[in-house]
Amino acid sequence: MLNIRHKDDRGATQTYWLNSQHSFSFGEYHDPKNMGFGPLRVINEDFVRPGSGFDTHGHANMEIITYVLSGSLEHKDSLGSGGIIRPGDVQLMSAGKGILHSEYNPSQDEEAHLLQIWIMPNETGTRPSYQQTSFDTAGFNNALRLVVSPDGAEGSLKIKQDAKLFVSRLEAGKSVSLEMIANKKYWLQLARGKVTVRGQGLEAGDALGFDNEKGNLDVTAEDASEFILFELPR
Repeated sequence: MLNIRHKDDRGATQTYWLNSQHSFSFGEYHDPKNMGFGPLRVINEDFVRPGSGFDTHGHANMEIITYVLSGSLEHKDSLGSGGIIRPGDVQLMSAGKGILHSEYNPSQDEEAHLLQIWIMPNETGTRPSYQQTSFDTAGFNNALRLVVSPDGAEGSLKIKQDAKLFVSRLEAGKSVSLEMIANKKYWLQLARGKVTVRGQGLEAGDALGFDNEKGNLDVTAEDASEFILFELPR
């Protein structure tokens, strides 16, 4: 089954400091037909104004991934963890039985553009934890780079779910391919550019989901592009 999610069909939250586009139901935006995709519960594309951000707030029993596309975001939490997340970095916060954190754009002149991703864990009530890795972005180029996995393979961040995340940056005309597993779900979120996936054209902000499909998931860039690809349990 194929699920196309066009960028203009997403929900939105707009304040004086935040422009957030919601692929799935989130906050005051509720769409019973788009509550998530398997354990993938949230993909928010956020634009955070300089010197602004999310005040301290709590989460529990959720795997929260931050992927910065441009600018930077500063993280602080109740574990004492902290750091600035920049393009090429991937952050994974396992909220477990409960954690408090804040996220701010530390720049006074550059907007932060990022993807906030929530994935439901396969176990609850665990000890919260924080991970952040700076990947060599050359490994993203015209390839599928594993950045999150259940076993931390290839230097990826370790998630409490049978899920994998791949990042790719494609030059125009270049392609990548992943062999799909029949009992898995796949979600491709295009962050920049234009691509074609199995004959379906996507623009930045669009997404495509596959459920119980076989064969190769082939992605070809029409323009310079960047996307995240999720492999998820059904």
